[in-house]
Amino acid sequence: MLLSDFDYHLPEELIAQTPIEPRDHSKLLKLNASFWEIKEDKFYSILDELSENDVLILNKTRVINARLHWKNDYWRKVEIFLHKQISENSWDCLIFPWKKLKPWRKVTFEFWLEAIVQEYTEAWRIMKFNKSWVDFLQTIEKLWEIPMPPYIKEKLKNSERYQTIWSEIEWSVAAPTASLHFTDELLEKIKKKWVKIEKVLLHVWLGTFMTVKSDNILEHNMHSEYIELEDDVAKRLNKYKSEWKRIIAVWTTSIRVLETMSDDLGKIHSWNKDTDIFIYPGYKWKFVDAIITNFHLPKSTLLMLVSSFAWKENIFKAYNYAVNNKFRFFSFWDAMFIKK
Repeated sequence: MLLSDFDYHLPEELIAQTPIEPRDHSKLLKLNASFWEIKEDKFYSILDELSENDVLILNKTRVINARLHWKNDYWRKVEIFLHKQISENSWDCLIFPWKKLKPWRKVTFEFWLEAIVQEYTEAWRIMKFNKSWVDFLQTIEKLWEIPMPPYIKEKLKNSERYQTIWSEIEWSVAAPTASLHFTDELLEKIKKKWVKIEKVLLHVWLGTFMTVKSDNILEHNMHSEYIELEDDVAKRLNKYKSEWKRIIAVWTTSIRVLETMSDDLGKIHSWNKDTDIFIYPGYKWKFVDAIITNFHLPKSTLLMLVSSFAWKENIFKAYNYAVNNKFRFFSFWDAMFIKK
């Protein structure tokens, strides 16, 4: 299976730079993959697709201020991105320009935050900070900023616009963006329809933006991300599944949790660990019945994931429709609801 099989042309003007207001007024492309039916609507019409037989799975992660523009009196500006936590106070970091921070260099920031560049990895610098957990988060909240994807050129005026309305646990460096379409009012209306709502956790790290470099996608080294699914949530989800309720994953992060935690018999388990699950056409789905997602980058693992769920031909037809009808793509994009 070739990487070129998942390429498509996207006019640059369709890459959304600013979010729609209100959140739930973005477009929604509804795709019935079994019968190749598509319908264009507004996101708030997702309410018409839901019933008391449905279970929405939300990711409760929250984005941290993982980006810093830093300089001292002698150096030109250096940009530091937190990539992935590897111990209590050590992080893989992405550095631009990377030659400016060499191993064992000590970096001093404001608010008594310090870091030592310990070593190189293939693409990163491992930086050990003098603060951890709550102290670290409180400090970078003052110093750093929300990291935006490189294709977003305009500065976000309100950083909360890049957080879900139910975000709880800080540690992601990017938002589960399909969840950004929900408003408090829409969520309340969904609850009043007796739709069940459950929350899982996946911390999104910078690996989600890494490009696939292997021409043969089976040779791709999939990134890992930290996930949690609590025991009481797992018990309820197994109960819902036994009652033939429809499990609807909101964005690909929820999918990665559910499919990682499910066994071959379709039973879900509680756990906390890293997942490097790679879902592409041919994958046998175990737990997810429908998806709320967005429009993913060409040649990305997320495009491969949705192509696995709804068949590649259907997805590319839907993407072609979205391009021709001027849908907004990527982080502040319009949305898709995919069912079978």
